[in-house]
Amino acid sequence: MRTATWVCARPVTLIETSDSEAMGIHSEAGLNRKFVEFAKLLNIYLNHFPKHEKYALANRIRNTAYEIYDFITEGQKRYHKKTTLSALDIAHEKLRMQLHLANELGYFEFSDGKKHDDERWEDTAAHRYLTINKMVDELGRMIGGWIQKIKEDNRW
Repeated sequence: MRTATWVCARPVTLIETSDSEAMGIHSEAGLNRKFVEFAKLLNIYLNHFPKHEKYALANRIRNTAYEIYDFITEGQKRYHKKTTLSALDIAHEKLRMQLHLANELGYFEFSDGKKHDDERWEDTAAHRYLTINKMVDELGRMIGGWIQKIKEDNRW
């Protein structure tokens, strides 16, 4: 807290708030923020996938992620959210499965399109997958919470 003195000589107490409180941020905006963090990291990882996957699985993962962002935006703007949030939940599961497939195929072991077979890269691949998977799980929990809130408000 800090006090400001106005020209009228009447002190006013200003309450400092975080940016999110000042903007009236709600849970959907928090989901937006988390998604942007996720998308930045995802694009870095996808750029390291093998060259032959550039227009295949890597592109599908990227498009599914962007589809999720579209559904988040649409869900924030629609009054009747059931269909949009159902589609969002499905797209989220598609993304989870595509990332799992990429991990099973060993694509997180690549760097600049080339596979590395040494032990250090196995650790790096595991770290990459666990990091991105943790972010996907967090997005899923936020989406699930949003759906639950809509159901509780009887707008489902």
